[in-house]
Amino acid sequence: MAIKVEVFSTNSCPHCPAAIDAAQVAKDKLGDAIDVEVVKIDESEENRQRAIDYQIMAVPTIVIDGEVTFVGAPGEDELIDRLESL
Repeated sequence: MAIKVEVFSTNSCPHCPAAIDAAQVAKDKLGDAIDVEVVKIDESEENRQRAIDYQIMAVPTIVIDGEVTFVGAPGEDELIDRLESL
């Protein structure tokens, strides 16, 4: 079963593209071992509610398998190391 990686972001966040890029690099390296979803919390009420459910107060936030793991954009290597350790 793939590790679920959710990247919570907004369209206006200047740091969110780096977090999304790090997740994409991790996906490129780890392939089907991870499932990456970008959740834009400013695009739908459903996405906003998901952020509230995780008690997310800042973006970017990365949730791995249902656990808030990074607040802020991690480096690509940091994210990949964390995913490989799971």
